[in-house]
Amino acid sequence: MAAAAMTMPAVAAPAHANPDPASLVAAVTADHIQRHVQALQSIADTHGGTRASGTSGYDASAQYVAGRLRSAGLNVALQPFSFPFYQENAVGTLEQVSPESKSYAPTPPNGSTVGDFFTMIYSGAGDVRATVQSVDLPLPPTPTPSSTSGCETEDFADFKAGNIALIQRGSCDFAVKAANAKTAGAAAVIIFNSGQPGRTGTIQATLGNPVGIPVVGTTFALGEDLASPTGTVAHLKLDTTSEMRTTHNVIAESPGGDSGNVVMLGAHLDSVVAGPGINDNASGSVGLLEAALLTAKLKPHNKVRFAWWGAEEFGLRGSTEYVNALSADQLGQVKLYLNFDMIASPNYALQVYDGDGSGGSGAPVGPPGSSDIEKNFQSYYETLGLRHTSAAFNGRSDYGPFIEKGIPAGGIFTGSDGLKTAEEQQLFGGTAGTPYDSCYHRSCDTAANINAKALLVNTGAIVYATATYAFDENLPGTGMKRTTGEKDTSSHNSHGEHDRELTR
Repeated sequence: MAAAAMTMPAVAAPAHANPDPASLVAAVTADHIQRHVQALQSIADTHGGTRASGTSGYDASAQYVAGRLRSAGLNVALQPFSFPFYQENAVGTLEQVSPESKSYAPTPPNGSTVGDFFTMIYSGAGDVRATVQSVDLPLPPTPTPSSTSGCETEDFADFKAGNIALIQRGSCDFAVKAANAKTAGAAAVIIFNSGQPGRTGTIQATLGNPVGIPVVGTTFALGEDLASPTGTVAHLKLDTTSEMRTTHNVIAESPGGDSGNVVMLGAHLDSVVAGPGINDNASGSVGLLEAALLTAKLKPHNKVRFAWWGAEEFGLRGSTEYVNALSADQLGQVKLYLNFDMIASPNYALQVYDGDGSGGSGAPVGPPGSSDIEKNFQSYYETLGLRHTSAAFNGRSDYGPFIEKGIPAGGIFTGSDGLKTAEEQQLFGGTAGTPYDSCYHRSCDTAANINAKALLVNTGAIVYATATYAFDENLPGTGMKRTTGEKDTSSHNSHGEHDRELTR
């Protein structure tokens, strides 16, 4: 394999680091990284093509990582937690039976195309043929959003149990509308867009948790079609799995180091159900694993803690569970968090999370100390003579729960389903106007879907950061005040470059 011949170029070490991070970066080899990649690919191959949390493929992935860490002498624990698992098993069916016979185009589970309707994430399964009953619909739509359809129990005062509830988007979460409809006895729910400019297309959304009855989001036109005339009969058939399951985070830490000053690094280990998730996110997972193995024998000044998160693809569940379980004292011990999610996109850009807000994305500035972390990664790339750009610090990966608690954070990213710009093509090569990763959240996200150069360079960045902060006596988060309030991240999707993140 050509990648096996690749070696890391020389990188300078900061004067305060001990030992020299550069010597550890030089020990990063493509051979070792590729062995981990192939191991996770093989796991997916033998477990139905997926490594999603709640499946045997994820469990095997966690055992692989934990086994390598234990062999290296790190202290390892598996943190169990429950989460709502969801899978769309087959393409759904929605059709008007009467007064006309009409079929509507579905959005397939892999999202490769967008149809007239979308099976909402956490929809229940069912085969329903029933009368469609409108629920407090403002039709025709008002010039600006004003619908409260389905938001109050009073909207269902005259609802006939067993009917299909037809509800319009607006005012409250989709989950509230669906729950109210279920309580009123609806056999299924159709939620259509509200009809204002920019609100006419297919609603692609999450309900956040299992609801137990079929729920779809549709275009405004489809909803309007079913709303008139009264007495329309529709047929809705969905095949989903939506239930609570148990999975684990893999947590490892150095035997030594000051437990009052914890340097924490993480990557989500799970894939989406649709594929093996080798770029998203075996890439970050293997880079982090190699960093843990290369630094395992060090005697750090600070405690170094590594995490491989479960159920990130179901809404940052693992990292949220971990952070919310920390006591106030434990929270204060974590001085910084570094995140590695999708670090080898085939049409990559070398992006550093924009901790100081200077990248112009409009995303919030990170907690104090985040700008220092950003500068450290920038320095690594610049020492190698590599250009870099900024990634929006929008909380849509596993650093989100940490910054909500006021913990300084940062990391690197190579892009997901967003389009590469012409400027980025000049900086990094590749093809402008096409996605950084055209296999994002798809079955083709295999070992063939990673850029070996980006993976090697970015694994070096993880090693560099680990070695630097393990011995840093003036960490960016030292003395920072922590926030103890919790924030629900159950509706978050990773990366934030796609539109399946709506909750209302």
